[in-house]
Amino acid sequence: MFRKVLIANRGEIAVRIAQTLQEMGIVAVAVYSDVDRKSLHVQVADEAPALEGASPGETYLDAHKILEVARVHGCDAIHPGYGFLSENEDFAQACHDAGVVFIGPEPRVIRSMGDKIVAKTTLARAGVPVVPGFTSEADVDAAALQRAAGNIGYPVLIKAAAGGGGKGMRIVHAEGDLPAALEAAQREAGSAFGDARIFLEKYIERPRHIEFQIFGDAHGNVVHLFERECSIQRRYQKIVEESPSPALSPELRRRMGDAAVTAARTMGYTNAGTVEFIVDQSGHFYFLEVNTRLQVEHPVTEMVTRQDLVRAQILVAAGEPLPFRTEDLRQDGHAMEVRIYAEDAARGFLPSIGRLERYVPPTGGNIRVDSGVREGSVVTVHYDPMLAKLITWAPTRDEAMARLAWALDRFVVLGVTTNIEFLRNLIEHAEFRAGRLHTHFLQEHTVAPRRAGEPTDEALLVAALSLSGTLSDAGSVRESRSAAAVVEPTSPWLRAGRWRNT
Repeated sequence: MFRKVLIANRGEIAVRIAQTLQEMGIVAVAVYSDVDRKSLHVQVADEAPALEGASPGETYLDAHKILEVARVHGCDAIHPGYGFLSENEDFAQACHDAGVVFIGPEPRVIRSMGDKIVAKTTLARAGVPVVPGFTSEADVDAAALQRAAGNIGYPVLIKAAAGGGGKGMRIVHAEGDLPAALEAAQREAGSAFGDARIFLEKYIERPRHIEFQIFGDAHGNVVHLFERECSIQRRYQKIVEESPSPALSPELRRRMGDAAVTAARTMGYTNAGTVEFIVDQSGHFYFLEVNTRLQVEHPVTEMVTRQDLVRAQILVAAGEPLPFRTEDLRQDGHAMEVRIYAEDAARGFLPSIGRLERYVPPTGGNIRVDSGVREGSVVTVHYDPMLAKLITWAPTRDEAMARLAWALDRFVVLGVTTNIEFLRNLIEHAEFRAGRLHTHFLQEHTVAPRRAGEPTDEALLVAALSLSGTLSDAGSVRESRSAAAVVEPTSPWLRAGRWRNT
């Protein structure tokens, strides 16, 4: 087993990985940029060497710098988390060349699955259902693509061969719109991934996005740990994840799970990964892509299977067999996850930067909060503004939603604007509650960023300060329903006597 592991990441996932490493008796080494010097992941680590610089390019994306830190500090392995270098085959290969274990799949797998054209072609040959479309591993001209689009039938989807996240992606509804869309998609793909190749797929109207967690080891064992429904998205980024999916029958779940395992065996997959599918309105499913890393939403699977996926990653990377077999795995109850962001939903989800003056996550039975921040942390412009992930579990979907609503109502963040109210409204939407989900849910349904009639955060703060100045008797404050929501029993305003901050 490893003695010391470097975590090549930051935020909540670095905190999450450090916890499991320490539980296993492994030294957790965190790296940090100049602006992350006081971050939570630095505080919880056993060792924390600096990466000089502020931007991702000169810190968390600098493979040479990270490998040098691993060498100097005697690390046996590197866990990349998600994002940054987690799906970079050159980094994975550099780790192998340097004698440091990369906790993830083999570089050849990352390379083949990172190319969407190669991945689709490879898995189609293995019998995994793929979306009808046109792919070519050679460069093709616009005329050939125009003919292919006509054969597929509009609408068609243009996708980048080398990436994801919506970059280089365009929906085309009519033949006359194709040339401009092709040019824009290729330009964006080239800029984002350094590879302008694109391919075409039949555009599936109102699909569900359902992914299967896969795991393999070096001893030939391959399993899936069931599905996660990820259909609620904004700009191709997931907002809510849950398991089980309300759309899958036992038979459809079995067939999709078998397809995911077939994909993993075809690739010779080791460690954690995700096979993503889309499901049309008729219940037909199609391969979308493979994410060769741990997913942001992995806690959903951990909650319903009661397995520690990070621990399994570490064991497999150390050469041990998977700590679970297919017959050991089952879905127990229902789990949901939302991502708490410092962003303003009322202003187009613009990031909100600043210091967290108050940060009190909810606590309670079957409520899990994976935080990357604490009170006093600063949200900067340099990185993704995700603060935490809130996950709830209950025996049924309705109970999991109720628990999630309860927890969101008690998630206190002051100092920055968050998406908490938007998430609260989303899970109260009648269509969401009914489980009628698809990837264009937010385009078809209005989800107000603030509940109707609810005062702004600023108004609540003014009300709290006003109450503290006019109601000196603590009993009167406690008897006021409006005050109860904004003044805690332990508040200094109740103990301040005649003194006021004026």
